[in-house]
Amino acid sequence: MATIGLAEFLSSIISEPGASGHEDKVAAVAKKKMSGLFDEARTDALGNLIMLKRGIGRAPHPRVMLAAHMDEIGLMVTKIEDQGCLRVTQIGGIDRRILPGLEVTVYGRRKLPGVVGAKPPHVQDPGEREKSVKWEDLYVDAGLTGDEARELVQVGDIITFAQTPIRLQGKFMAGKTMDDRAGVGVMFECLRTLRDMRHHADVYCVATVQEEVGVRGATTSTYGIVPDVGIAIDVGFGDQSSVPEYQSISMDKGPGISIGPAVHPVIFERLKTIASELEIPVQTDPSPYPGGTDAFAIQIARGGIPTGLVSIPLRYMHTAVETVCLADIERAGRLLAEFIVRLDKKYVEGLKCF
Repeated sequence: MATIGLAEFLSSIISEPGASGHEDKVAAVAKKKMSGLFDEARTDALGNLIMLKRGIGRAPHPRVMLAAHMDEIGLMVTKIEDQGCLRVTQIGGIDRRILPGLEVTVYGRRKLPGVVGAKPPHVQDPGEREKSVKWEDLYVDAGLTGDEARELVQVGDIITFAQTPIRLQGKFMAGKTMDDRAGVGVMFECLRTLRDMRHHADVYCVATVQEEVGVRGATTSTYGIVPDVGIAIDVGFGDQSSVPEYQSISMDKGPGISIGPAVHPVIFERLKTIASELEIPVQTDPSPYPGGTDAFAIQIARGGIPTGLVSIPLRYMHTAVETVCLADIERAGRLLAEFIVRLDKKYVEGLKCF
């Protein structure tokens, strides 16, 4: 039975490496830490972790799928230089401006600490200081000679950020891979809440893979589960000084409930109504472009799935210090649990003829 709290759960899963296509360690830890909150779990052919909590009462049960991706952005070794430096390319969308000076971990024949190096500003050509370092000028230094590097590392090896979780003031927490293991944290909170509640729906909590490189895990898992309702859980741009207010959602004011082409309007209204009734703070999050999250893959699976999208406000997206407020995760988990408890056949049928 899972007895740990949210902060401990998040710390455990964000500390694991899980670049897109290499999420197995994250899945194993998430499954272990969530043990007792689901009735059965399996990993499909692509690597998605699918946890099922069965509903009570007479079958057939409505099927609701919650999806949050567990993969992270990272680097891949493309060449080993004679002096031992490792040339790299990106997995997922990395802003290369953040890389110089960053601590990383190289997953070669054994785990190796490393740093991202670049040309010092003192010897840069005129104009270089005002520009981002080019990929061809970045490298990872693990302190190896050429021969040592070729023995311990090979082209195709994965490199991830080496950032331990940081507890900030209040309920704020920072670390790598909060995008979107904070969403996995929402599923953890949802299942913890459902332990003390009765629900008719079968709940499929899916920690998806390869979202950062094309929402692949959500595509295959939705096709296999065929849910009546799907809700993607991801992160949104949290308010910070460099992001315009109209492009962000506020930290510690509840999750964002998205509205837009990927979101079924009846699901949006139900989430807002439940939040209002139970005084759970939420924010409306306009999402005019359907791509970019698992919601897109869920919505267009098979003949189409009624879909919602819940976003956790997050600062410093796609860096090693992504920052969330734990209270927003807790609120999102409770909201989704209440949504599931109220899900019945009549509501599901109504989604087809709104």
